[in-house]
Amino acid sequence: MLDIIQIMFGKLAPLAHLKPITRALGLSILALLVVSACGGLQRDADPMEKVAEYVYVPQKEFEGAKQGSIFGREGIQLFGGGNDFDESGGGGIGVNSFLWRASLDTVSFMPLASADPFGGVIITEWFAPPETPNERFKMQVYILDRRLRADGIRVTLFRQTRGNTGWISATANPDSITQLENAILTRARQLRINSTVQ
Repeated sequence: MLDIIQIMFGKLAPLAHLKPITRALGLSILALLVVSACGGLQRDADPMEKVAEYVYVPQKEFEGAKQGSIFGREGIQLFGGGNDFDESGGGGIGVNSFLWRASLDTVSFMPLASADPFGGVIITEWFAPPETPNERFKMQVYILDRRLRADGIRVTLFRQTRGNTGWISATANPDSITQLENAILTRARQLRINSTVQ
């Protein structure tokens, strides 16, 4: 290795008249090339298995890729095409579309602060029910899965009451959280049934 570097630096003697910064940049690039050339090009494992070690690939897609097709067993499907019913609900968003639409329907009485369909997060503004103006609520809905599952949704409910000094945080009723999650799941099931009937 030392011989290679001496030969290379010996060949670089004509570059002595260049500015030091240019010479340093050229030598740095040359050193990077030499170091990168030292790496081996061995392929011990199937490339898809290496990808699966670091990146989550659904089993269905992993098996399709092993069959030799670059795009898996079913090819590329744009706009939710295909004959099979996709349990995720399709729609080009990052989460289950039935849970997403059901969540939006369920929290539609509250003003939205943020809705991220790719991350599956819905955040509402504070909402004070007309019957209890000294109490207000804020909700965060997290869609955790691409499949329609009971554990694919989590609701966080914040409650504040008005005191003499302003709004004070209070604990929300855990039963309210469960009722909200169940209402979202019920609506998601209705949306799924309606989509299969049509």
